[in-house]
Amino acid sequence: MFKDKIIVITGGAHGIGKRIREDFEKEGARVFVIDTTPGDWYVGDISEKNTLEDFANYVIGEAGRVDVLVNNAPPMMRGIDTCTYEEFSKALAVGVTAPFYLTKLFNPYFTPGASVINISSSRDRMSQKQTESYTAAKGGIAALTHALAVSLSGRVRVNSISPGWIDTDYIEYHGPDADQQPAGRVGNPKDISSLVLFLASEGASFIDGENICVDGGMTKLMIYHGDHGWKLEK
Repeated sequence: MFKDKIIVITGGAHGIGKRIREDFEKEGARVFVIDTTPGDWYVGDISEKNTLEDFANYVIGEAGRVDVLVNNAPPMMRGIDTCTYEEFSKALAVGVTAPFYLTKLFNPYFTPGASVINISSSRDRMSQKQTESYTAAKGGIAALTHALAVSLSGRVRVNSISPGWIDTDYIEYHGPDADQQPAGRVGNPKDISSLVLFLASEGASFIDGENICVDGGMTKLMIYHGDHGWKLEK
């Protein structure tokens, strides 16, 4: 399905991004990755404007076009008690500004029917304490998704995925960790990658501007004090 397609992935060295990269490569795609981890890909910090421009120039110089852009690189998670101004700004740069700017840089080179897929988080709609930098960035990219979809309508489809609990080590959980999710288990990177490949395919040609939550139903489970022995403690 993706033979000889040009795929660009940010944060493709580990976890969800790694699985997305591997699954596209299995389909015969040519994948360009940028990550801060040293490896056989473009190494760079996407919070920096010059890095984004250099990376985009590299991809276009090598391939001449882009069929799929996956904005996956995760921002840092810091809370209001400890997060500095600089850390919060960097989280937004990685999580919102970089996806915007890469989409802008690649815009003249997207093929007809190209797809941009942003990785948000179920934290775009719910929170734990002390997660402000990450949560703000994930909420931002979810909103950026529908804005880009409207601006690029007719040429490029833009969608986002909001993963819930995804264990990147593929650990199989039992007991409360699994039971608290209506699907009965914790997710793994394949659960996200399979949707990325679908959204990038012709089979998803009528899906545009959507944010799809992939969390085993966890954000749909209402919990009240006393349910299943759960008690709120302050």
